Amino acid sequence: MAAFIEAILQTFGIEPDLEDRKSKTKPNGKKPPAEEKKQYLEPEFTKVRVVDFDLKELVVLPREIDLNEWLASNTTTFFNLINLQYSTISEFCTGEICQAMTACNTIYYWYDEKGKKTKCTAPQYVDFVMSLCQKLVTDEEIFPTKYGKEFPNSFESLVKKICRYLFHVLAHLYWAHFKETVALELQGHLNTLYAHFIVFVREFNLVDPKETCIMDDLSEILCTPAPLPALTPAPSATAPSPSSQNHVTER
Repeated sequence: MAAFIEAILQTFGIEPDLEDRKSKTKPNGKKPPAEEKKQYLEPEFTKVRVVDFDLKELVVLPREIDLNEWLASNTTTFFNLINLQYSTISEFCTGEICQAMTACNTIYYWYDEKGKKTKCTAPQYVDFVMSLCQKLVTDEEIFPTKYGKEFPNSFESLVKKICRYLFHVLAHLYWAHFKETVALELQGHLNTLYAHFIVFVREFNLVDPKETCIMDDLSEILCTPAPLPALTPAPSATAPSPSSQNHVTER
């Protein structure tokens, strides 16, 4: 936008005010993250997938399977796959580079068991997430594997908690480490994993849409069948207004 305005000013012979322009950026002259171009939305990257079929068929509850068993199996699988996906770029996600757990215009804070709010670096946050998920999915009292063992009454709420945290990790991967993912040629794996995860949590209402809305632009591309070439997709009803794009949300 700044380059566009500068071009217009120069057309009319008006010199742009460099001091004013710098004041709207960070002290180092870089644009705020909310204004950065989302590379992961470019068609050359969104079209890359590991598989190309309707993911809806993968997430629908089979008739002969208990709902809790299905949620447990898929949640454990997503935890392992997202943990593995993050590990591929973990060397680039350091406390110096990712000083906060960010995704789009959101900063995530960690809340401990007592509800204490803590701002931490992205690698610290991800470590908290993976440690908690590992503890839960390997607890026989929560994720039972023995025949006849009952799931606790709190099972669904714990699955929702895990899925919410895993979404944060996926969002951070796209927002902060998509370039490294592309360099490793793993964008197809990430796209497929993200789409599968979103379709799954939508099917069983496991993550509040208010939580996932920051990635709605990507979700609509990866989870919605591609429109016919002659059609132009309508603007998303949940797209943030220009004034809200510079607002940083804290969660």
